Amino acid sequence: MPIQKFVGAILITAMLAATACSQNNEAPTTQQPAAQATTPTADTAKQASAGNVTSSGSEVGRQLDMPMVLVPAGEFIMGSNKTDTEGLQEQYGFSAPIFLDEHPQQKASVAAFMIDVYEVSNRQFKEFILKTDRALPWDWGHNGYGLTMEEAKTMDMDRLRKIAADDFKLDMDTTTMTREALMEEMQKEQYKRDPFPVTGITWYYADAYCRWAGKRLPTEREWEKAARGTNGNEFPWGNDWDTALTNTGDDSEWEEGIAPTGSYPNNKSPYGAYDMAGNVWEWVDDWYQPYPNATYKSELFGEQVKVIRGGGGGVGHYALSYFFRGATRQFADPLMAGEDVGFRCAKDI
Repeated sequence: MPIQKFVGAILITAMLAATACSQNNEAPTTQQPAAQATTPTADTAKQASAGNVTSSGSEVGRQLDMPMVLVPAGEFIMGSNKTDTEGLQEQYGFSAPIFLDEHPQQKASVAAFMIDVYEVSNRQFKEFILKTDRALPWDWGHNGYGLTMEEAKTMDMDRLRKIAADDFKLDMDTTTMTREALMEEMQKEQYKRDPFPVTGITWYYADAYCRWAGKRLPTEREWEKAARGTNGNEFPWGNDWDTALTNTGDDSEWEEGIAPTGSYPNNKSPYGAYDMAGNVWEWVDDWYQPYPNATYKSELFGEQVKVIRGGGGGVGHYALSYFFRGATRQFADPLMAGEDVGFRCAKDI
């Protein structure tokens, strides 16, 4: 199964239909494996030396209990009236205009709700998989993260050594190692992957997780208010773009472009939610639809693709500030499992 990196839906619109045929689906009556997820590793001690990065993110993502913050009821500024004055569409070859689906800027209102402080981590999603006996995300079955130590205890040694070498890619001579030694090294590798945001899952799998946790995916309006506050901030921290405050994936900070959840303490929204700009894109509940009173038209409006928000580290050389704005709307087929698309949950109060 091919790996799918999401770099902004306006860049991969033509790929969505083909992707839908090969990705996981947790529709109400179907369970299938997910597509390949990003499972990077990193030297957190090295990252902690940078002023805007903290190693505490590794511990946050290893906790099973997800803290939530309150977003009060009331109005906020939704969308924008920006236009592409710099000619970015032509410069970067985007297949659709940028900014126009955010029009018109308007006041919107939401009821009070709670939202996860962090993006859901591999460790948290694994608990869901194990407790509900669902299919593994595709990549977990190919990098060793989905292997349980209960399975390893009774597995044929030749097969266990092959998995250690081929899937875990242990940099040691696995042919002479004992079962106990192999399991110890495997657990170390799994531990490294625990705190990173889960990716490579479809909208349906994200929705199923939130419902299992007694929550739901946030609506697009809720997500935008949680990220921007009431005054319509460009970014969670304010209106000035600063690549040091978030993980854009446009440098060598993290392998594969993704960091453990909560690694950037200054990437914090007015309500206290982290990583709402950068690291991974996030599924929301809504279909991609025009805003009220919009004049912009798109052939993808309707119940075809789901909205994703926030920008992802996997964007790489397309790490333009546009993608990480709180108002930016992107989209993907709900059956797509992108290696830089994750999610967080919300809850009514």
